Amino acid sequence: MKNVAMVVALLFPSAALAVEAVEVNARDHSCAELAQIIRKDKAVFVRMGIGGRSFRYPPARCNLGDKYDTATVRDANGKMCRLDYECVYDPQSFYNRIPK
Repeated sequence: MKNVAMVVALLFPSAALAVEAVEVNARDHSCAELAQIIRKDKAVFVRMGIGGRSFRYPPARCNLGDKYDTATVRDANGKMCRLDYECVYDPQSFYNRIPK
């Protein structure tokens, strides 16, 4: 029971600070609109075909175990957009290492 209380205490602050991501389809917006949506909503999941990517603004707000990166997506006009707000999985992060 003591371990459960410790886990809840450790997880609660991160859960309380988590921001609900807004889902956006990249093919419905121009590059400028996508950048504006990301800056306005702070946390956005951009759909691109079957999958998608998560973007956060400002980039320093990536989740534990993620790292800041740039990404390219194709917008509604078929133009390639470079977005500087992507948080991606970081295999080198201390939080993603499995203890042996």
